[in-house]
Amino acid sequence: MHVDELLSLPTPVQESESKWVFKERVIPDTWAQGRTAFGGVSAGMVYKAIVRQVHDARLLRSFTTNFVGPLALDTPFTIEVTRLREGSNVSQFSGQIVQNGKICVFCQACFGKARKSGIKVECSERHGMEIPKKGKFIPQIPKVTPRFVRNFDLSIDKGGLPFSWKKDSVYHGFMRFKQPPERITDAHVITLIDAWPPTLLQMMKFPAPASTVSWNIEFIHPHHEVSGTDWFAYQCHTRQAADGYGHTEATIWNAHGDVIALSRQTVAVFD
Repeated sequence: MHVDELLSLPTPVQESESKWVFKERVIPDTWAQGRTAFGGVSAGMVYKAIVRQVHDARLLRSFTTNFVGPLALDTPFTIEVTRLREGSNVSQFSGQIVQNGKICVFCQACFGKARKSGIKVECSERHGMEIPKKGKFIPQIPKVTPRFVRNFDLSIDKGGLPFSWKKDSVYHGFMRFKQPPERITDAHVITLIDAWPPTLLQMMKFPAPASTVSWNIEFIHPHHEVSGTDWFAYQCHTRQAADGYGHTEATIWNAHGDVIALSRQTVAVFD
């Protein structure tokens, strides 16, 4: 299934302005991540439900996701949105996916109007990597490589394959969708960023479970528009890891060299 079909919230029964009920299978096996749906898609779907409540020119400034529990692909679920506050400049929303009476994914989004300001600090950070001609990253290994990975082109510049017993805990490289979307939206960026494996997996000698516990993305404006075929640059570093948890920070650039997002994750590893 093409990413645009998933992120358009296909065939929901809209019970109210802020609740969508999915009675049939919505997320196919090709977007599976172990026993759950790929986190980038579930977060992207919640965002798409939230953004329908934004009725003016407010831009997404931050988006925080907590993956509370697994989201089964073959079980009905609902997406519920709550407007927490809408001020003259900033709006705050929460959104959640509920399945079998339990919250699986919980998100909070902040939207803000662009305003005139005398304060301006240019982001001069550059990645210095050469844009790839094609993807070159994770081979499809049965029962090891998550199925959702085949929907992305990932090109590694620095870092190792998961479970390759490396000493590195960074990833530098590029990413894009294998089937280009018609246009890149914030929902696509959310989905795309989560395609990379946690930096800590390359330090493991054998396959073992790992999952994102919490994830925050800050969206940087203004920036140039890009096409669905463009590469996005990605550099992620582990800030600290201990006691079965790792903390990472990433910077994302578009094809024009603009920093478009800053991403932070808390990852649980079960080695």
